Amino acid sequence: MEIKVTDEIKKQDEDIVYQGLLEYNSARIEDKNPKDLGVYLQDEKGNTVAGLIGNTHGNWLFIKYLWVSEELRRCNIGSNILNKAEQTARERGCKYSFLDTFSFQAPEFYKKHGYKEVFTLESFPITGSRYYFTKTL
Repeated sequence: MEIKVTDEIKKQDEDIVYQGLLEYNSARIEDKNPKDLGVYLQDEKGNTVAGLIGNTHGNWLFIKYLWVSEELRRCNIGSNILNKAEQTARERGCKYSFLDTFSFQAPEFYKKHGYKEVFTLESFPITGSRYYFTKTL
């Protein structure tokens, strides 16, 4: 046997590792049905100008991305999208929410919406910080 280190991860190798982990986890996780959640704001032409991507899984809403186009920031659009995602998560039976954000993004925005900081990676990736937040829905 030999341990190899590489800078190039092949799809086939990633799939093998992922499938092995998925098989292990699936035998132990109670809820095996995560459900995607997308909340989008579209302009009159159907272009997405803001949105949230995440999923719900068991008791948890996981927010992966929340973005508002530059010209629409500070118009409560992010708040409205976040509120809609949390409402949908509650309707799906979620009790909690989890997300992460960088120091240059929106930690104060999430605090304003009731999120509590549970962990911070300082000096990430070099001089910034990455914050991890949870909220009881």
